[in-house]
Amino acid sequence: MCQTPYDFTYSDLNPRFLFSCIQLRTEEELNYHCHDFIEIVIILKGKGHFIIDDRDYAVEEGNVIVLNPGTYHRSIPVVSTGRPLTECYLAFTDVEFHNCPKNHFPLFPGYEIISKLPSENKKSLFALCDSIAAELDSQAAGRYFMLKSYLIQVLCLLERYQMQTQTNEKKREAAAGYEFKSVNKKYVIQQITKYMEEHYQEKISLDQIAANMYLSSFYISKLFKSETGDTPINFLISLRMKKAKALLDENPECSIKWAAASVGYDDAYHFSKLFKKYYGISPLYYKARLTP
Repeated sequence: MCQTPYDFTYSDLNPRFLFSCIQLRTEEELNYHCHDFIEIVIILKGKGHFIIDDRDYAVEEGNVIVLNPGTYHRSIPVVSTGRPLTECYLAFTDVEFHNCPKNHFPLFPGYEIISKLPSENKKSLFALCDSIAAELDSQAAGRYFMLKSYLIQVLCLLERYQMQTQTNEKKREAAAGYEFKSVNKKYVIQQITKYMEEHYQEKISLDQIAANMYLSSFYISKLFKSETGDTPINFLISLRMKKAKALLDENPECSIKWAAASVGYDDAYHFSKLFKKYYGISPLYYKARLTP
């Protein structure tokens, strides 16, 4: 018998369901935006791209995307296929998963926000999406609770998939000799931070860092978090914001677009949002305070 029912949450899994919709997208989403709640996107049909925190992800049927609070994103369909990009959106809040900030859903192994589901997982998830679509079309009593129950099932299936994927990844790493004890932890962290400090002006991905070190992205993510208490992406954002502040201190007459590009961001608006979140003031106002 299971000792506790809370095997991947800290308490009852009782999310506050916000909304769900099935989106047939034939035109590019122009609004690059973020939310203060969690949004999970399941690609049901077609192909497209998601721009997420300045990174371009190709998506297709079977992809699942986790958009935690503060994650900027927009969807772009590929219309040349003749099949509209069909997306199922689930929005919710009030959850607390193990080893994850409150009101965040765990990212996929390697701290990736997008994953391609195997056929057996896709079949179960798509069946729930069909049930969600039918319930959205109904006006039956208890519609909110039915949609919430389907949401909970989706979360459980995704968490099971993630936990199984992590278990399989650990087994592969152990077989390849990548146990935590076999690598000098301090050296690995030093190499990761050194790489970021030398390349923060460029596009940096965790997979790229992992490949340069001949380790898996899952391994270095877990190691970085266990050793520093933070994720590699948060460390990179912090580093970029400090560099940007120093640039503005030295060059208060520079443009925000130039400052953003100098620390690795193509989108000046997204850069401004991050700067304000980090320092409590937009780079434009910060710059104005420096100008005599």
